[in-house]
Amino acid sequence: MADKQKMMNRIHRAEGQLRGISKMIEEERDCKEVVIQLAAVKASVEKVIHLMVTENLLNCVVKEGEEIGKEQLEEALALIFKIK
Repeated sequence: MADKQKMMNRIHRAEGQLRGISKMIEEERDCKEVVIQLAAVKASVEKVIHLMVTENLLNCVVKEGEEIGKEQLEEALALIFKIK
């Protein structure tokens, strides 16, 4: 995976944010603050999904010396539609 480090950085950041959110809930912080942090984690995870699906689609479409099969393209598209 070409963007493996980008994905891992985002995952680690999301893990840290989730730990922070857990602490916020334990401290009974304002609901609005918690929701803002949850939305940030959601966006981070969605970005990782976007990176993975994009790379998967590119790998299916651009295979050195090979033509893409209809089945491979359908699988890649199914993955995209599954996350929407």
